[in-house]
Amino acid sequence: MTTSAVVLTIVSGANAQTPLKNLRRLVADRAEKTPTGVTLQPFSMDDPVAPSAPALRSSSRVLKAVAAEPMRLAYYAPRAQSVELPKPAVDYDNDEQRIDTVIETSHSGPIVAGNCAVLRNGIAYAPSRAPANVKNAIWAVNSLRRKPYVWGGGHRSFSDYGYDCSGSVSYALHYAGLLDAPIPSSDFMRYGERGRGRWITVYARHGHTFAVIAGLRLDTTDLRSGGDVGPRWYADGRDARGFETRHPMGM
Repeated sequence: MTTSAVVLTIVSGANAQTPLKNLRRLVADRAEKTPTGVTLQPFSMDDPVAPSAPALRSSSRVLKAVAAEPMRLAYYAPRAQSVELPKPAVDYDNDEQRIDTVIETSHSGPIVAGNCAVLRNGIAYAPSRAPANVKNAIWAVNSLRRKPYVWGGGHRSFSDYGYDCSGSVSYALHYAGLLDAPIPSSDFMRYGERGRGRWITVYARHGHTFAVIAGLRLDTTDLRSGGDVGPRWYADGRDARGFETRHPMGM
């Protein structure tokens, strides 16, 4: 036997009888070469030796290290959810819009909640808490808002093509059930009771009469232009100096 053959035989025998601790070292060396972050499965004593490993074929039970595949996580990306925000409370910009929320229309005329009448576009809205005859007076005068000023108008009859100051006030009081026939301004100075009324107040002097009904002024004089324009509603007041202040009994 040659020297090279002896060396080959010795090496082959050594490989065939490699102790178990050498196998563990071999596995540890392979584990160090595994890429960082890759988790290895636990060692198994039951798996057979792979045919491609002739050096391990003679051992009955060997350790086998198997590199596990990188862990793959399944998850759902959060989806955008449509959230319906609560609607903001209504915020009105002016009083006219706020009035719209409380205005109702009855079978006879427009009504606004509360104790005071409201004027809009020349039309008076009767307060809901006013007596029925006061509402009737307000609604009746609304029909006169386009009538012209006519001296003596409304005195021969409550139904006329034009009205003067006392004729307009007489018309309102008639439809409130408080006056049977039209009267002139001088007679209004002694009408009813002295002082202001809760719902209706008449201001009278020689030559002119106007009334305040549920907070609105019924007058034929437009203080802005200074002329007589006919029966109209106004939200502003006027100087009552020199006028007698009267009111219907109970009103």
